[in-house]
Amino acid sequence: AQGARLYQAQCAACHGPRGIEGPAARLAGSDGWMGRDDPLRLLRIRKYPLLIQSVGARWPYATTLFDYVRRAMPYHAPKSLTDDEVYAITAHLLHLNGLVGAEAVMERDSLPKVVMPGLARTVSAWPPGP
Repeated sequence: AQGARLYQAQCAACHGPRGIEGPAARLAGSDGWMGRDDPLRLLRIRKYPLLIQSVGARWPYATTLFDYVRRAMPYHAPKSLTDDEVYAITAHLLHLNGLVGAEAVMERDSLPKVVMPGLARTVSAWPPGP
């Protein structure tokens, strides 16, 4: 899929091929601080104690993930990706976290419908709507 190819080209150098191996923040595979499947877990805790949770576990909304990637990534060239490329990478990140299938296509209408596990850990500053 396009998202996997773009991820390998734009993201894997910092985050690793599966989102868990690179020196930068973990993107997949951990549901919390004690994720034991990370081969570099102890080094990550020492260097980045607040970055152990993955995108799927920490971020409350898939749209926030899209926005962050669009504005801040790739690290070496922020804002260089098109919206379609960011949607594809976002879909791949969601797939790495087991939230959508490998062939899922994200776009403006489908992305907000993805339910993120991190939402359950979020406390809103705003009262619930009507």
